[in-house]
Amino acid sequence: MSGMSIGKAAERSGCTIAAIRHYEEIGLLGGVSRASNGRRVFGWPDVHRLRFIRRCRDIGFGLDEVGALVGGANGRAPDCLAVRNLALAHVERLQVMRAEIEALERSLSSIAATCDEACASGRSPACKIVDDLSAIGSG
Repeated sequence: MSGMSIGKAAERSGCTIAAIRHYEEIGLLGGVSRASNGRRVFGWPDVHRLRFIRRCRDIGFGLDEVGALVGGANGRAPDCLAVRNLALAHVERLQVMRAEIEALERSLSSIAATCDEACASGRSPACKIVDDLSAIGSG
């Protein structure tokens, strides 16, 4: 049986060997062929599937969502509305994350600005940033 080893498939797909094993275990990869010695043997369709999975993961889709998206990559016609809805739900999550990150940036910038006065001489017995971060966590 000719084909690629898991290491070569990992190299060509950009996935780690551990990720490939995990994707196979949870059913995202489908049935991978085995050589007579029991080792996995990958073909180009497997590598293309792994690249698709990696790309979905790179843009933040969860494994369940990738599973739904991979269903459309199985040769069946994808449910375009379902795929669109997954993408739009992901966009909404990204927008929430962006708002949270922007709020965090404003908060840390404000805390750091107070440090300019309190710590102007270098070392201070009470670091304003550490004090402010401690107060935020206890509230």
